[in-house]
Amino acid sequence: IYSGHLSEDRTLEEVKNCAWWPSCRKETIEYCRTCDRCQKANRSTGEKFGVMIHIQEPKSPWEVVHMDWVTALPPSGDKSYNSCLVIVDRYRKTPIFLPCHKDDTAMDTAFLLWSRVICHTGLFKNIITDRDPKFTSALWTNLDRLFGTKLSF
Repeated sequence: IYSGHLSEDRTLEEVKNCAWWPSCRKETIEYCRTCDRCQKANRSTGEKFGVMIHIQEPKSPWEVVHMDWVTALPPSGDKSYNSCLVIVDRYRKTPIFLPCHKDDTAMDTAFLLWSRVICHTGLFKNIITDRDPKFTSALWTNLDRLFGTKLSF
């Protein structure tokens, strides 16, 4: 009971394991609802997630890819790369890791993707990524329209 600020149900179970009195349930729940530390420990944090969408399985490699950045890495290499663009082929689950810089622009990212991946794999039909400004820019909107790809968030 003294080791943490648990949910009402878990606290009640702990109390029942070592004690009982007629108003045990009512008093335990009231205590949990008025305990400042319990409220902070058990509150809902962050935004609610949107509706999940079904992503159809691709029929061939490099048809659908997932892309995201890993940032805040220690500088490495002769160009002091501090980020990594991660691209995963949804069909084969094959990852590609491209060293880059955190402050690379949408144009830098497009060039990196073109010169290091698309020239070997061909164009993707669908790119799934988060709403990073590099992918929501006018450049990517125009590239998607030009190449007939779909950018999904």
